Amino acid sequence: MADNPMHPAEEPSSLRDAPRCGARTRSGVPCRSPAMPNGRCRMHGGASPGAPSGKNNGNYKHGQFTREAVEARRQMRALIAYLRAFLSH
Repeated sequence: MADNPMHPAEEPSSLRDAPRCGARTRSGVPCRSPAMPNGRCRMHGGASPGAPSGKNNGNYKHGQFTREAVEARRQMRALIAYLRAFLSH
């Protein structure tokens, strides 16, 4: 990977020598912020992976809003709607 300018073989000696983002800004000029390992700066690097899930998130209290609990409630509502429609005929 030594020939890839976005992934130099060694760390730059100073921030001035770091590879640049290069994404186009709203004014049309290339971004001059230092690039992260993915080749873009922190502002142009793409979507965030989001908050950690489950107990890794510091605000985890019960589990009412976990993916599994939300999906179980969604399936239960669909079953109730199906049964109501079935019984009304």
